[in-house]
Amino acid sequence: MSTLEESVAIDVAPDQHIAGTFVAPRTLMPGVLFVHGWGGSQEQYLARARAVAALGCICLTFNLRGHADTRPQFETVSRSTNLRDVEAAYDLLASRRYVDPQAIGVIGSSYGGYLASILTTMRPVRWLGLRAPALYMDSGWNTPKLQLRKDQDLVNYRRNIVPPEGNRALQACQAFQGDMLLIQSEFDDMIPASVLASYRQASTQTHSLTFRCIKNADHGLTTEDSQRAYTTVLLGWLKEMVAHARAGPMRTAAPDAHAKPETTPEVIHQDA
Repeated sequence: MSTLEESVAIDVAPDQHIAGTFVAPRTLMPGVLFVHGWGGSQEQYLARARAVAALGCICLTFNLRGHADTRPQFETVSRSTNLRDVEAAYDLLASRRYVDPQAIGVIGSSYGGYLASILTTMRPVRWLGLRAPALYMDSGWNTPKLQLRKDQDLVNYRRNIVPPEGNRALQACQAFQGDMLLIQSEFDDMIPASVLASYRQASTQTHSLTFRCIKNADHGLTTEDSQRAYTTVLLGWLKEMVAHARAGPMRTAAPDAHAKPETTPEVIHQDA
């Protein structure tokens, strides 16, 4: 376990002191914020939050406005409103006793992944985990979210690689310098592979970028095997991130000009 050290002066007589050093274990813990997708709720992440808490993290799940107890707002809530929800939840987590404000991760699925990406430009985020992150045009920021699929022709918009210029979420990923996890569902009929490719291509300054594809999974991870595969990937990645955080400050290595090209992304089998 890493330690904190503080130099102190110990008074031993009038106008005299001796030098000492306090050595103590780091008591602050990483914080992890979970952001559910459109039409979901915090219930989808509670079990995973409990598993992540067992790694020595303080986790927070919450319901975006327009969901669960605020369901009557479902048809009127906008991206602007929900982003404020994410900001408020982050601030609550960061202010929680024993949370290390320099070691906060945000995990988001679909719409929640989209909002989590943008949050990185507004709050310090060290780890960003995105499962099937959605993608929207920047126009209509205050338009009810429910209208976007029709107003923006999202089916066609998501079919092609989207450049970061002109897209708030992708620009956020382009500027993000922490560790990122991107997870794709092999048979996702809502978030096609081209959207994941857009996120990957935009994320050029990350400290690390881990990409995984869950074999035979659909967008909602409707089978137990898909759910289990996602949990396995997420916990494995966070366990590694937390271990590095406890080992000391994150150090960014200089790029290796002679490094080999990235290999083909690993495919996660559901029986893993």
